Amino acid sequence: MNYSSKKISILHYTAPPVVGGVESVIAHHARLLAAAGHQVRVIGGRGGEHFTQIQFHYLPLADSRHPDVLAAKEALDQGHIPVDFERLRQQLGAELATAVAGTDILIAHNVCSLHKNLALTDAVRRVCQQPGAPRLLIWHHDLAWTTPRYRAELHDGWPWDLLRQHWSQVNPMHVVVSELRRRELAELVHIPPDSIDVVPSGLDSEQFLKLSPQTTALLTQLQWWPANPRLLLPVRITRRKNIELAVRTVAALRQAMPGASLMVTGPPGPHNPANHLYFNELRQLRADLGLEKQVHFLAEIVSEYLPDATIADLYRLADALFFPSQEEGFGIPMLEAGLTGLPIFCADIPPLREIAGPYATYFSPESDPFELATRIAANLRHNPTYQLRQRVRQHYTWHGVFHEKIVPLLEKNHA
Repeated sequence: MNYSSKKISILHYTAPPVVGGVESVIAHHARLLAAAGHQVRVIGGRGGEHFTQIQFHYLPLADSRHPDVLAAKEALDQGHIPVDFERLRQQLGAELATAVAGTDILIAHNVCSLHKNLALTDAVRRVCQQPGAPRLLIWHHDLAWTTPRYRAELHDGWPWDLLRQHWSQVNPMHVVVSELRRRELAELVHIPPDSIDVVPSGLDSEQFLKLSPQTTALLTQLQWWPANPRLLLPVRITRRKNIELAVRTVAALRQAMPGASLMVTGPPGPHNPANHLYFNELRQLRADLGLEKQVHFLAEIVSEYLPDATIADLYRLADALFFPSQEEGFGIPMLEAGLTGLPIFCADIPPLREIAGPYATYFSPESDPFELATRIAANLRHNPTYQLRQRVRQHYTWHGVFHEKIVPLLEKNHA
């Protein structure tokens, strides 16, 4: 996607490595914005050591726990404006103006929504009213005026009313993290709900799942990330594994689930030269069915056995174990799928039934691929774990949130 590079400042009371939900969001935003070519500066009263390639501007009075800020809040919570509040807001205003000089967009996380540092809230409003000021994007995670536990600390009039006003002189863009917050904010500041953007927080799936660098590189090379569903067949390539049924089933499954993909992890079995002939037959079948981008044989790109850590990663990333063997003495993949919570679709042979009992979906090794695909699709469509996993992948990974929500928002903000 082509878009213009911008100078973006991100403001909050604190920044990573301070631990908190907002701080985590800021870390991901800063990383993604910088990777997209923007010049990013994080402004906060505490933290900042987390950022090695992103500028951190230390603004001590932005910290909600700064002694001067805490003293002011104690008086404000009682409905009194402290004597030195004017000095505090003037100093913060001057320091914030210096911090955001040359900035195109100022993203203020929660500092215009909560009463943790009302002098900072006022400083943001006044700085962004000045000629040449950055465009203000207010990111609301929480709203003081709609939170019952804060009600006793809020009072009618200035400066508490700053938190329930649209600031029409500034004309900021408002972002909230959920539809609930959108409804609350629209009612609170009296603006149309459709003028408020909803941008959810996300999850770094690679980091959360602790994927190894080899796994990440491998799946990027194979372009496996968008696959849905991801079927895993962790076996060596030998005829008794009945891999051709898996390939044909994926071809049929793609009629109902176009993103379906299969990963075969093992190399040809080492003890029978005929296994290489079988491997060639499978690749030809894949080509005949037009599945070069949907059926992956890791033996084509990895000559040695995969480390156990990578195999474990693949189980965490897969949506189901597909195990069509005609013959097995045991079936270790059944155990691995059980521990990782994968649905199991497997051949109805005694060793596999002995392991999984009633907790797998069984089929004949001679099954018709189209009938088998129909059963798999029906099972996954009614599997809440699988459905939620797809929902998270599609809507709540940081990569998706950034490109689908934040990039268009910044372009709209710039217009």
